[in-house]
Amino acid sequence: MIILALFLLFSPRQLSPPQAFVKHCAACHGEEARGTAKGPGLAGNPRVARQSAEQLRAYLERGNVSAGMPSFADLSADEMALLVRYLRRLNNDTILGPPIVADSHRKPVWGPPQPGDWRTYNGNDSANRYSLLKQISRGNVASLKLKWLFPISYFGLEVTPLAADGVVYVTGPNQVYALDALTGAPLWHYSRPPSPGMVGDARLGTNRGVALLRDKIFFVTDNAHLLALDRASGNLLWEVPMAPDSNERHYYGGTMAPLVVNETVIVGVAGADHGIRGFIAAFKPESGALVWRRWTVPRRGEPGIETWQGKEPITGGGSTWLTGSYDPSTDTLYWATGNPWPDADDRDRPGDNLYTNCVLALDAKTGDLKWHYQFTPHDVKDRDATEPNVLVDVTYKGKPSKLLLHADRNGFFYVLDRANGKLLLAKPFLRRVDWASGIGPDGRPIVTDAHGCPSDAANWDATTYSPETGLYYVMALEECVGKPTGYPDQTGQRFLRALNIETGDIVWEVPQPGPARAKTWTGVLATAGGLLFYGQPNGGFTAADQRTGKTLWRFPTNVRMKASPMTFALGGKQYIVVAAGPNILCFGL
Repeated sequence: MIILALFLLFSPRQLSPPQAFVKHCAACHGEEARGTAKGPGLAGNPRVARQSAEQLRAYLERGNVSAGMPSFADLSADEMALLVRYLRRLNNDTILGPPIVADSHRKPVWGPPQPGDWRTYNGNDSANRYSLLKQISRGNVASLKLKWLFPISYFGLEVTPLAADGVVYVTGPNQVYALDALTGAPLWHYSRPPSPGMVGDARLGTNRGVALLRDKIFFVTDNAHLLALDRASGNLLWEVPMAPDSNERHYYGGTMAPLVVNETVIVGVAGADHGIRGFIAAFKPESGALVWRRWTVPRRGEPGIETWQGKEPITGGGSTWLTGSYDPSTDTLYWATGNPWPDADDRDRPGDNLYTNCVLALDAKTGDLKWHYQFTPHDVKDRDATEPNVLVDVTYKGKPSKLLLHADRNGFFYVLDRANGKLLLAKPFLRRVDWASGIGPDGRPIVTDAHGCPSDAANWDATTYSPETGLYYVMALEECVGKPTGYPDQTGQRFLRALNIETGDIVWEVPQPGPARAKTWTGVLATAGGLLFYGQPNGGFTAADQRTGKTLWRFPTNVRMKASPMTFALGGKQYIVVAAGPNILCFGL
């Protein structure tokens, strides 16, 4: 009788559920939270009992759409607090077994970099997505098969995974997953709720990946905080806001994959479409302490302010949200910057508006500016220069050269001497460019109509140069044709194009099927197997011959593609991975 009385005393029947549970949860989980055919029991549930209040709140806000559970992010703060408290009380007396640990005294040993790893956003510091792996080749790519799939409850992933030591690391909105590289099985998961007050892509949850150094994973949150996670467990080690404290309103967001250089973690920020003062910053990997910061918009008395001839550009833009490239031979960091703000309304910002729409060459140890090149001075059409700056060492026009290759949103393909920023070539990679008739000998555009097109000829997605063919590959939007059809469609036609870097000529092109859709930029990967891998923007993943563009293999993804592929090797086998819609897809022979 005593045992029965105690059971009745602590039974969930005696707990009065909050109205939010009755309204939103009881139909699936039962009025007493004991579970039904539609949903599991929540009372006496070890999985629920192990969660902190913050973890439960994050899970409720995020939902689990793949399991049939919607997001409850629209609950008021009071409703959410009552619901979380109720779930915790339901499990006050749940008996938990000890956590399963292989060896609590033994820390994982991470091996040195291997030739088949993909340890940074672009696979290497040069930002050239060319891999020396060649097991998958023109001769056998037709046999490529899907090996595993991992879903993330977010439609429209833009992540490039990393792969090292048998683990693949992927991201979603404020989330990081570590996956078994051979099976796709999750090893650990870090997440936090969306931050309030976000704008633009940060509000959408866009995230393009992580950085890796020894035992740490580095991740940028939607509200522009830099996190260090334990590589073995996903536990948070430290967190710092990337932006300094300010009395001014800046709409800083975070969407990028960090870059590790010289024992520092280098990051940039989004938000120039809404008003920020852009910057690039380097932090210490062990503590998160700031090493240096380089602002992209000057204040009064600083170099470049003479190019803002109106009022002081307190929130003048200059986003830095695309991962940069690095040349270790000169210790130079190359970083792209975005548009000035206000973008279309330029009445208060006469002048070139440095250092927006530039590539900045920086001393990687100090952040000091070595040189800059501005692709679109005084931008009025959101022609961000946040496109890849690809570093290649080649014989160029008969001379050994260290080059920077860049296909810009403004429709011109550029070749720069990366030692000094000297312009070597600038030529349209579209068949029609209306806003400028060319680039002059002084490197400045010859503007015919500042409001003309294109404004989106290329974008942030990966590009590649192949030493096998000497060609540069880019997904292009031939924008200055046709009639605008309205969001989500764009005017024009997308093409995969191969460019001769000495002349800028289009050597071959592959038109992409279907109408051009907004925000469907998908990157290109070249391999020593003679292949190009790329996503078809409107739904497909393709392998093509680098020499001709001929399709050799295709996988129908049936979702719009927004990410760039990567490749890695493990156990003597090569794999190709790409994000497609809400899924991570891994292919192998």
